[in-house]
Amino acid sequence: MKILLTGRNGQVGYELERALQGFGDIVALDRAAMDLRDPDKVREVIRSVKPALIVNAAAYTAVDRAEDESELAMRVNAEAPAVMAEEAGRLGAGLIHYSTDYVFDGTKSGSYAEDDVPNPLNAYGRSKLAGEQAIRASGAPHLILRTSWVYGTRGKNFLRIVQRLAQQRDELRIVADQFGAPTWSRTIAQATAHMLAALRGKSHGCAIGEASWQDFGGLYHLAAQGRTSWYGFAQAIVERLDVAEKPAVVPIGTADYPLPARRPQNSVLCCDKFMRAFCALPEWEMALRLCLEA
Repeated sequence: MKILLTGRNGQVGYELERALQGFGDIVALDRAAMDLRDPDKVREVIRSVKPALIVNAAAYTAVDRAEDESELAMRVNAEAPAVMAEEAGRLGAGLIHYSTDYVFDGTKSGSYAEDDVPNPLNAYGRSKLAGEQAIRASGAPHLILRTSWVYGTRGKNFLRIVQRLAQQRDELRIVADQFGAPTWSRTIAQATAHMLAALRGKSHGCAIGEASWQDFGGLYHLAAQGRTSWYGFAQAIVERLDVAEKPAVVPIGTADYPLPARRPQNSVLCCDKFMRAFCALPEWEMALRLCLEA
Protein backbone atom coordinates (compact mmCIF):
# COMPACT_ATOMS: atom_id res chain seq x y z
CA MET A 1 0.00 0.00 0.00
CA LYS A 2 1.41 3.38 -0.99
CA ILE A 3 0.82 6.07 1.65
CA LEU A 4 1.14 9.78 0.96
CA LEU A 5 1.92 11.63 4.21
CA THR A 6 1.83 15.42 4.34
CA GLY A 7 3.47 17.66 6.93
CA ARG A 8 6.40 15.35 7.65
CA ASN A 9 8.28 18.02 9.62
CA GLY A 10 5.35 18.95 11.84
CA GLN A 11 4.71 17.65 15.34
CA VAL A 12 2.27 14.94 14.26
CA GLY A 13 3.71 14.29 10.79
CA TYR A 14 7.16 13.62 12.21
CA GLU A 15 5.77 10.96 14.55
CA LEU A 16 3.51 9.50 11.88
CA GLU A 17 6.36 8.87 9.47
CA ARG A 18 7.89 6.64 12.13
CA ALA A 19 4.73 5.03 13.50
CA LEU A 20 3.44 4.02 10.07
CA GLN A 21 6.55 2.14 9.02
CA GLY A 22 5.50 -1.35 7.98
CA PHE A 23 2.10 -0.35 6.63
CA GLY A 24 3.41 0.22 3.13
CA ASP A 25 5.55 2.50 0.99
CA ILE A 26 5.43 5.89 2.71
CA VAL A 27 5.93 8.99 0.59
CA ALA A 28 6.42 11.68 3.25
CA LEU A 29 6.39 15.26 2.02
CA ASP A 30 7.17 18.63 3.56
CA ARG A 31 5.76 22.00 2.49
CA ALA A 32 8.46 22.49 -0.14
CA ALA A 33 7.33 19.31 -1.90
CA MET A 34 3.59 19.83 -1.41
CA ASP A 35 2.51 23.35 -0.51
CA LEU A 36 -1.08 23.28 0.73
CA ARG A 37 -1.41 26.96 -0.12
CA ASP A 38 -1.51 25.90 -3.78
CA PRO A 39 -4.48 23.59 -4.54
CA ASP A 40 -3.20 22.92 -8.06
CA LYS A 41 0.12 21.71 -6.63
CA VAL A 42 -1.73 19.45 -4.20
CA ARG A 43 -3.68 17.90 -7.06
CA GLU A 44 -0.54 17.50 -9.17
CA VAL A 45 1.39 15.71 -6.42
CA ILE A 46 -1.44 13.31 -5.61
CA ARG A 47 -1.88 12.39 -9.27
CA SER A 48 1.85 11.79 -9.56
CA VAL A 49 2.16 9.63 -6.42
CA LYS A 50 -1.13 7.72 -6.89
CA PRO A 51 -1.44 6.68 -3.24
CA ALA A 52 -3.85 4.12 -1.82
CA LEU A 53 -4.03 6.20 1.36
CA ILE A 54 -3.51 9.92 2.05
CA VAL A 55 -2.64 10.93 5.62
CA ASN A 56 -2.94 14.69 5.96
CA ALA A 57 -0.97 15.90 8.97
CA ALA A 58 -0.23 19.33 7.48
CA ALA A 59 -2.25 22.36 8.55
CA TYR A 60 -2.24 26.08 9.22
CA THR A 61 -2.05 26.13 13.03
CA ALA A 62 -1.20 29.74 13.94
CA VAL A 63 -4.43 30.33 15.85
CA ASP A 64 -3.94 34.02 16.59
CA ARG A 65 -2.38 34.95 13.26
CA ALA A 66 -5.32 33.32 11.50
CA GLU A 67 -7.51 36.21 12.65
CA ASP A 68 -5.58 38.39 10.17
CA GLU A 69 -4.89 35.60 7.66
CA SER A 70 -8.28 33.94 7.51
CA GLU A 71 -8.15 33.47 3.73
CA LEU A 72 -4.80 31.69 3.97
CA ALA A 73 -6.02 29.53 6.85
CA MET A 74 -9.08 28.59 4.80
CA ARG A 75 -6.95 27.74 1.77
CA VAL A 76 -4.68 25.41 3.75
CA ASN A 77 -7.20 23.93 6.19
CA ALA A 78 -10.27 23.69 3.95
CA GLU A 79 -9.51 24.03 0.26
CA ALA A 80 -6.45 21.74 0.25
CA PRO A 81 -8.23 18.92 2.15
CA ALA A 82 -11.16 19.30 -0.26
CA VAL A 83 -8.77 18.67 -3.16
CA MET A 84 -7.25 15.69 -1.32
CA ALA A 85 -10.69 14.20 -0.78
CA GLU A 86 -11.66 14.76 -4.40
CA GLU A 87 -8.49 13.11 -5.65
CA ALA A 88 -8.82 10.27 -3.13
CA GLY A 89 -12.29 9.59 -4.44
CA ARG A 90 -11.03 9.62 -8.02
CA LEU A 91 -8.26 7.15 -7.16
CA GLY A 92 -10.37 4.94 -4.91
CA ALA A 93 -8.00 5.85 -2.07
CA GLY A 94 -8.76 6.63 1.57
CA LEU A 95 -8.05 9.87 3.44
CA ILE A 96 -7.08 10.35 7.08
CA HIS A 97 -7.36 13.97 8.19
CA TYR A 98 -6.69 15.63 11.56
CA SER A 99 -8.96 18.30 12.98
CA THR A 100 -9.31 20.16 16.25
CA ASP A 101 -11.26 20.72 19.45
CA TYR A 102 -11.47 24.39 18.40
CA VAL A 103 -14.47 23.59 16.19
CA PHE A 104 -16.49 23.89 19.44
CA ASP A 105 -17.38 27.04 21.36
CA GLY A 106 -16.58 25.55 24.79
CA THR A 107 -19.97 26.28 26.39
CA LYS A 108 -20.85 22.63 27.09
CA SER A 109 -20.35 21.54 30.69
CA GLY A 110 -19.29 17.98 29.83
CA SER A 111 -16.96 16.52 27.23
CA TYR A 112 -17.78 16.98 23.55
CA ALA A 113 -18.94 13.98 21.52
CA GLU A 114 -18.76 13.62 17.75
CA ASP A 115 -22.44 14.44 17.29
CA ASP A 116 -22.31 17.72 19.23
CA VAL A 117 -22.93 20.73 17.02
CA PRO A 118 -19.74 22.69 16.20
CA ASN A 119 -19.64 26.45 16.69
CA PRO A 120 -16.05 27.71 16.34
CA LEU A 121 -15.09 30.96 18.04
CA ASN A 122 -12.12 31.87 15.84
CA ALA A 123 -10.91 31.86 12.22
CA TYR A 124 -8.69 28.83 12.77
CA GLY A 125 -11.60 26.77 14.09
CA ARG A 126 -13.82 27.89 11.23
CA SER A 127 -11.20 26.86 8.67
CA LYS A 128 -10.77 23.42 10.25
CA LEU A 129 -14.53 22.89 10.38
CA ALA A 130 -14.79 23.86 6.71
CA GLY A 131 -12.15 21.22 5.93
CA GLU A 132 -14.16 18.57 7.76
CA GLN A 133 -17.31 19.54 5.89
CA ALA A 134 -15.58 19.45 2.50
CA ILE A 135 -14.18 15.97 3.14
CA ARG A 136 -17.54 14.59 4.24
CA ALA A 137 -19.29 16.17 1.26
CA SER A 138 -16.80 14.61 -1.18
CA GLY A 139 -18.05 11.07 -0.56
CA ALA A 140 -14.46 9.77 -0.48
CA PRO A 141 -13.54 7.07 2.08
CA HIS A 142 -12.25 9.03 5.05
CA LEU A 143 -11.43 9.21 8.74
CA ILE A 144 -11.49 12.62 10.41
CA LEU A 145 -9.70 12.62 13.76
CA ARG A 146 -10.27 15.59 16.06
CA THR A 147 -7.57 16.07 18.66
CA SER A 148 -6.69 18.70 21.24
CA TRP A 149 -3.85 20.69 22.82
CA VAL A 150 -1.15 18.95 20.81
CA TYR A 151 2.42 19.11 22.13
CA GLY A 152 5.72 17.37 21.49
CA THR A 153 9.47 17.70 21.64
CA ARG A 154 9.74 19.60 18.35
CA GLY A 155 8.09 22.61 16.81
CA LYS A 156 6.31 25.45 18.60
CA ASN A 157 3.96 24.19 21.30
CA PHE A 158 2.98 24.80 24.93
CA LEU A 159 5.40 22.25 26.37
CA ARG A 160 8.44 23.78 24.71
CA ILE A 161 7.32 27.33 25.51
CA VAL A 162 6.94 26.52 29.22
CA GLN A 163 10.30 24.72 29.27
CA ARG A 164 12.00 27.75 27.71
CA LEU A 165 10.31 30.37 29.90
CA ALA A 166 11.02 28.33 33.03
CA GLN A 167 14.73 28.85 32.35
CA GLN A 168 14.27 32.60 32.04
CA ARG A 169 11.66 33.69 34.59
CA ASP A 170 10.94 33.37 38.29
CA GLU A 171 7.19 33.33 37.71
CA LEU A 172 4.91 31.95 35.00
CA ARG A 173 1.37 33.37 34.79
CA ILE A 174 -0.83 30.75 33.12
CA VAL A 175 -4.52 30.71 32.19
CA ALA A 176 -6.47 28.53 34.62
CA ASP A 177 -10.06 28.81 33.31
CA GLN A 178 -9.70 26.97 29.98
CA PHE A 179 -9.91 23.19 30.16
CA GLY A 180 -8.85 20.39 27.82
CA ALA A 181 -6.64 17.35 27.47
CA PRO A 182 -2.98 17.87 26.47
CA THR A 183 -2.21 15.29 23.77
CA TRP A 184 1.30 14.13 22.88
CA SER A 185 1.92 14.04 19.13
CA ARG A 186 3.29 10.51 19.50
CA THR A 187 0.03 9.39 21.10
CA ILE A 188 -1.79 10.60 18.00
CA ALA A 189 0.62 8.81 15.66
CA GLN A 190 0.58 5.54 17.59
CA ALA A 191 -3.20 5.56 17.89
CA THR A 192 -3.41 6.16 14.14
CA ALA A 193 -1.17 3.14 13.58
CA HIS A 194 -3.36 0.98 15.84
CA MET A 195 -6.40 2.21 13.93
CA LEU A 196 -4.86 1.29 10.57
CA ALA A 197 -3.86 -2.12 11.87
CA ALA A 198 -7.42 -2.73 13.02
CA LEU A 199 -8.88 -1.59 9.69
CA ARG A 200 -6.43 -3.73 7.75
CA GLY A 201 -7.21 -6.72 9.95
CA LYS A 202 -10.92 -6.31 9.36
CA SER A 203 -10.16 -6.29 5.62
CA HIS A 204 -8.17 -9.55 5.90
CA GLY A 205 -5.40 -8.13 3.72
CA CYS A 206 -2.55 -5.65 3.44
CA ALA A 207 -4.72 -2.81 2.18
CA ILE A 208 -7.87 -1.36 3.74
CA GLY A 209 -10.94 -2.72 2.02
CA GLU A 210 -14.07 -0.83 1.02
CA ALA A 211 -16.13 -2.58 3.68
CA SER A 212 -13.82 -1.31 6.44
CA TRP A 213 -14.22 2.27 5.27
CA GLN A 214 -17.99 1.83 5.14
CA ASP A 215 -18.19 0.26 8.59
CA PHE A 216 -15.57 2.32 10.45
CA GLY A 217 -14.99 5.49 8.42
CA GLY A 218 -16.21 8.88 9.55
CA LEU A 219 -15.52 11.24 12.44
CA TYR A 220 -13.74 10.34 15.68
CA HIS A 221 -12.29 12.18 18.65
CA LEU A 222 -8.70 11.19 19.42
CA ALA A 223 -7.11 12.85 22.44
CA ALA A 224 -5.47 11.95 25.72
CA GLN A 225 -7.79 11.05 28.56
CA GLY A 226 -8.48 13.18 31.59
CA ARG A 227 -8.90 16.91 31.97
CA THR A 228 -6.79 19.83 33.11
CA SER A 229 -6.30 23.56 32.55
CA TRP A 230 -3.36 25.27 30.87
CA TYR A 231 -2.31 26.15 34.43
CA GLY A 232 -2.48 22.49 35.47
CA PHE A 233 -0.55 21.47 32.37
CA ALA A 234 2.15 24.06 33.11
CA GLN A 235 2.38 22.92 36.73
CA ALA A 236 2.92 19.33 35.60
CA ILE A 237 5.68 20.42 33.21
CA VAL A 238 7.47 22.57 35.77
CA GLU A 239 7.29 19.85 38.44
CA ARG A 240 9.24 17.56 36.14
CA LEU A 241 11.93 20.08 35.18
CA ASP A 242 15.46 19.15 36.15
CA VAL A 243 16.49 22.62 37.33
CA ALA A 244 17.86 23.95 40.60
CA GLU A 245 15.19 26.62 41.08
CA LYS A 246 11.78 26.15 39.59
CA PRO A 247 9.62 29.16 38.78
CA ALA A 248 6.33 29.76 40.55
CA VAL A 249 3.29 28.94 38.42
CA VAL A 250 0.51 31.46 39.06
CA PRO A 251 -3.09 30.94 37.88
CA ILE A 252 -4.74 33.78 35.96
CA GLY A 253 -8.00 34.21 34.06
CA THR A 254 -8.49 34.39 30.30
CA ALA A 255 -9.32 38.09 30.68
CA ASP A 256 -5.87 38.65 32.20
CA TYR A 257 -4.13 37.31 29.09
CA PRO A 258 -6.01 38.69 26.07
CA LEU A 259 -5.18 37.20 22.67
CA PRO A 260 -6.46 38.04 19.18
CA ALA A 261 -8.36 34.72 18.83
CA ARG A 262 -11.01 33.65 21.32
CA ARG A 263 -10.52 30.17 22.80
CA PRO A 264 -13.21 27.77 24.01
CA GLN A 265 -13.41 27.53 27.79
CA ASN A 266 -14.01 23.78 27.58
CA SER A 267 -12.13 21.73 24.96
CA VAL A 268 -12.47 18.27 26.50
CA LEU A 269 -13.28 15.63 23.88
CA CYS A 270 -15.12 12.39 24.57
CA CYS A 271 -13.10 9.64 22.85
CA ASP A 272 -15.30 6.66 23.74
CA LYS A 273 -16.25 6.05 20.10
CA PHE A 274 -12.60 5.78 19.03
CA MET A 275 -11.67 3.54 21.95
CA ARG A 276 -14.59 1.19 21.33
CA ALA A 277 -13.67 0.86 17.65
CA PHE A 278 -9.87 0.78 17.78
CA CYS A 279 -7.73 1.08 20.93
CA ALA A 280 -7.38 2.62 24.37
CA LEU A 281 -5.92 6.10 24.80
CA PRO A 282 -3.57 7.09 27.65
CA GLU A 283 -4.17 9.54 30.46
CA TRP A 284 -2.57 12.90 29.67
CA GLU A 285 -0.28 12.85 32.72
CA MET A 286 1.14 9.43 31.83
CA ALA A 287 1.76 10.52 28.25
CA LEU A 288 3.49 13.72 29.43
CA ARG A 289 5.80 11.71 31.67
CA LEU A 290 6.75 9.40 28.81
CA CYS A 291 7.27 12.38 26.48
CA LEU A 292 9.64 14.06 28.93
CA GLU A 293 11.52 10.83 29.51
CA ALA A 294 11.90 10.37 25.77
